[in-house]
Amino acid sequence: MYRNVIAAAAAASFFTYLVPTASAHVSLQQDQAAPGPFKAVLGVPHGCDGQPTTAVRVQLPEGFVGAKPMPKAGWTIDIEQGDYARTYTLHGREVGSGPVAVTWKGGSLDDGHYDEFALRGTLAGVEEGQRLFFKTVQTCAEGKAEWVEEPAQGQDSHSLERPAPALTILAAETAGHQHEATVSAGALEIAAPWARAMLPGQPTGGAYLDIVNTGESADRLVSVRSPRAGKVEIHTMKVVNEVMTMRPVEGGLEIPAGERVELKPGGLHLMFMDVEERFEEGQTVPVILEFEKAGAVEMDLPVKPASAGRGEAHQH
Repeated sequence: MYRNVIAAAAAASFFTYLVPTASAHVSLQQDQAAPGPFKAVLGVPHGCDGQPTTAVRVQLPEGFVGAKPMPKAGWTIDIEQGDYARTYTLHGREVGSGPVAVTWKGGSLDDGHYDEFALRGTLAGVEEGQRLFFKTVQTCAEGKAEWVEEPAQGQDSHSLERPAPALTILAAETAGHQHEATVSAGALEIAAPWARAMLPGQPTGGAYLDIVNTGESADRLVSVRSPRAGKVEIHTMKVVNEVMTMRPVEGGLEIPAGERVELKPGGLHLMFMDVEERFEEGQTVPVILEFEKAGAVEMDLPVKPASAGRGEAHQH
């Protein structure tokens, strides 16, 4: 009996030791979001029982559509395509299939290091209070760590040994805050993106955003493209001989180290040309910003009224 008591005490001590280890699970950097564009960033804090992580597979939940993974140096990406349970409206078109799982593989994340794996997509057909689970499996040099458990009704996910990273959906009326959220790329932080609604017959559209360089060296916005326009240019406006003139920025837009560059009405801005379907208030306009160092950044610009920023707006 005495021996059993000692064994029970040892087991209890061992369980207590495991609790903090289990709490260091794969999780979402942002665990709440409203419907609309969303960047899912999954943090991987350790390997499998001391072994380095060599692959990370994320099963995408229903309601997170049109996902695109962010490349990582030293890793390759496999994207599994499949049918959605329903049809969604994405960037003005109906979609019933797309990426359902993404795997980063071929790299090596040491057990003593931390890294992030990111995807950008759209939260659609979801309701306030709903929870989406990004079930994640780490494959290591030896063995696996499967973060796939969902809590039962009324159960706290903290009581699970291998909880799946979870996202709670906020009320739709707060979706505007998602558009204002900062998107990070390398040392750059891109915030407050928006596009102006176009009037009937207007051939071009304008868009604006802020870029902050938190690094120690300059970067450069070298190009911009969008499926909504045949061509996108970075333009500047200046007064020459008392006349406001507009011209493209040659060689890209420099983002100096430690500084903020604002693209706003009446100054630097993005010019969308050869637009077949005009931008309408309430829509979003997808863009890809290509930086010299930070690489490609995908964003969705919410379309504001044509009168937005009128006091400092330019005329094309």
